[in-house]
Amino acid sequence: MKQLIKHIVFLVLALVISPVTISFKLLSLLLNNDALIASYSQALSLLPGKLGSYLRSGFYRFALSYCSEDALISFGTLFSQQDTCIEKGVYIGPQCNIGKCRIGKNTLLGSGVHIMSGKGQHNFSDPSKPIKDQGGTFTKVEIGENCWLGNSALVMANVGAGSIVAAGSVVVDDVPEGVIVGGNPAKVLRQLSQF
Repeated sequence: MKQLIKHIVFLVLALVISPVTISFKLLSLLLNNDALIASYSQALSLLPGKLGSYLRSGFYRFALSYCSEDALISFGTLFSQQDTCIEKGVYIGPQCNIGKCRIGKNTLLGSGVHIMSGKGQHNFSDPSKPIKDQGGTFTKVEIGENCWLGNSALVMANVGAGSIVAAGSVVVDDVPEGVIVGGNPAKVLRQLSQF
């Protein structure tokens, strides 16, 4: 019964936010989807409280590649790429910055976590050109199921299932499954016993 009530609440809130969703879908026919998702994300990030979290989830269900209806997306969280997947049971803390990624089931992100669209977003190999004119490559970062990314972690590479990224860590290389990593750059600190 509790699951049914929750499902109905999520559905009602998706209907409440539907005028915003419809305007996004119409504008996406004319404009760049990533620029559009960033603009809508900035506006929606300011809705406070649990109601704001649920309304954001109602919008992102239809605006991102995939977003589970029960994802909790906190105040101040920004998305920069439409090709983002948020799986079931994900919690995204306040003031996160999310690029092109897939966040696995039951993963938790602390406050101020940044998931970049890989580590090749900016080229800087030609000193005669401004960095902004050198382009870059966006890659989809994979965050496994049941992970914990601590406050202010910067993630530019994949994180294996069941792993923990310590607060303030900078992940530039892929993290294996079932480990705790920390530091800048993040290194394996220890293996978790269940893996």
